Amino acid sequence: MIPLLELKGVSREYPAGQGSFAALRDISLTIQAGECVAIMGPSGSGKSTLMNILGLLDRPTSGCYRVAGRNVSELSADELAALRRARFGFIFQRYNLLSSLTALANVEVPAVYSGKHTTERHRRAQELLDRFKLTDRAHHRPTQLSGGQQQRVSIARALMNGGEIILADEPTGALDSHSGEEVLSVLRELHAEGHAIIFVTHDPKVAARAERIVTLEDGAIVSDRRVSISPPAHPEVPPGRRDLPRAHTGPAMVAALHAALLSLRAHRMRSFLTMLGIIIGIASVVSVVALGIGGREKVLGEIRALGTNTLDIYPGRGGGDEKAASINTLIASDATELGLQSYVDSVSPLVSSTASLRSGSVSVSGAINGVGAQYFRVHPFEVQAGSAFTQEDVRELSQVAVIDDKASERLFAGEDPIGRVILIGNMPSRVIGVAKPAGAMFASGGTLNVWLPYTSVIGRLTGPIPLRSITVRVRDDTSMEQATAAVTDLLTRRHGMKDFFFFNTDTIRKSVESATTTMTLLISSIAVISLIVGGIGVMNIMLVSVTERTREIGIRMAVGARQRDIRQQFLIEAMLVCVIGGALGIILALVIGVIISHTSSPVPMVFSPASIVAALMVSTLIGIGFGYFPARQAAALDPVAALARE
Repeated sequence: MIPLLELKGVSREYPAGQGSFAALRDISLTIQAGECVAIMGPSGSGKSTLMNILGLLDRPTSGCYRVAGRNVSELSADELAALRRARFGFIFQRYNLLSSLTALANVEVPAVYSGKHTTERHRRAQELLDRFKLTDRAHHRPTQLSGGQQQRVSIARALMNGGEIILADEPTGALDSHSGEEVLSVLRELHAEGHAIIFVTHDPKVAARAERIVTLEDGAIVSDRRVSISPPAHPEVPPGRRDLPRAHTGPAMVAALHAALLSLRAHRMRSFLTMLGIIIGIASVVSVVALGIGGREKVLGEIRALGTNTLDIYPGRGGGDEKAASINTLIASDATELGLQSYVDSVSPLVSSTASLRSGSVSVSGAINGVGAQYFRVHPFEVQAGSAFTQEDVRELSQVAVIDDKASERLFAGEDPIGRVILIGNMPSRVIGVAKPAGAMFASGGTLNVWLPYTSVIGRLTGPIPLRSITVRVRDDTSMEQATAAVTDLLTRRHGMKDFFFFNTDTIRKSVESATTTMTLLISSIAVISLIVGGIGVMNIMLVSVTERTREIGIRMAVGARQRDIRQQFLIEAMLVCVIGGALGIILALVIGVIISHTSSPVPMVFSPASIVAALMVSTLIGIGFGYFPARQAAALDPVAALARE
């Protein structure tokens, strides 16, 4: 028959100063299935060390330990966890229940890591609590239970996955005599059912309840005797080489999420302060991006008012040409010829000057713009009163004028200017219309503007002067690139050389988009610093949490949690902190946007779904990135050291 547990020449040494300390010395021990064995000995004799090795919480320094014929030294940490889940149940002197969980949830923990379905877990856990007369205490937390009740919950937890081998460390040590007797009665029942019971005790009366008493002194077995109690029939040990049961990830992830939520709820203020850096960082990034988009949309809206399909042609070889204002490159016939092209919607030449404007006793200085009849279709000005001049006015050098709203206010003080005569320099002109910029970005500040037929300006006011520019509005069905190429070809053939250059609103649009993108990135990079600081805060708090919950980690490992499960639990907790912080940051940014929308802010905040999704993704990645190290630290803890931590 294959022994259930078999130790051969097992020793366990610990570093001590310059040398080592031997807690166990050459232990050889065989325990059969269904046996009840008491381990006794004075303090420091190695009882707890032996129990830790038997329970796969510690590894021997030398020697061989086999569980159902399987050499545990050949198993990985996760395989050891699987073996603990499948065969072992632990009963601790101090109960080691998870304080944040109810009695029912504590009993379920081993089944969580073995992948049992929720319904099956609940049913099994409730059956065990019913068996130990804890039905009415199922939803109480450990602090609401007596010592005897907590120990019975601990026993129920040990049986959750079957508990073929029950390891009890001083199971009655923290109980009064009555509660201790109840626990011993339960252990007797389990022994009678075929469970192997191994318990550590210093009380000879308790040890006398066992079949065998193994006595240790100074790390060695000095006695191994069988007492008079007749042992039950020992069941056959299943083959030790069978595949270890695999734990399913789903239930463990759900349990990890639940544990993370409980932890956040238990430390609300600390959790909020941890989130604060993430909240501020995400709110800053989302707000900056929204302001950038809003500013860009506002400017582009102004540009769209001008039309993104206008092309300005200037004399000279490019911006900054000092001779551009004096050379006679562009002529009126160029504008006429361009107006005949199929790709042109409308066209207007421009000559400009300054002159005094007088109406009655009021005299002001203004900008004189000589333009074509299609000027107000080409440029971002709309005639809000009266009408614009016609092509006939251009041909006949008519003395008619369109003034802007500022000139109307200054010259006529709010009175209707239509039909009134003003003196432009020495030329009288009749006002036929009032125009206003179509967008704020095209407002001329304090400058007063007057528009006249360009023929009237050249023929009656300034004398022959070169055109300042020609503006072409391209048809909607023609691309700006094609139109620019066609205009270049036409004017180059007319002039014999390329003595002009272009500027179009698409250039403005691209410049605005580039500038806003650059500014958004710059300010966002500053906001990202707060995200990094917040991430570091999350990492620090998670490290503190690992330290505070070391014993909990040890308990979870003892009942079968793998390193992956522990790492996953703390990663989920870090991610949850950052995701909740990110969501609160987005809400804060939206609130800021609502507040700004109700003020007179010149720049609106425009929130894009993409930026909100990206913010949530970034906060999640921060949780993963800054939570990984604490999670890894938690998963790497030694189960024995973790359980020993107060």
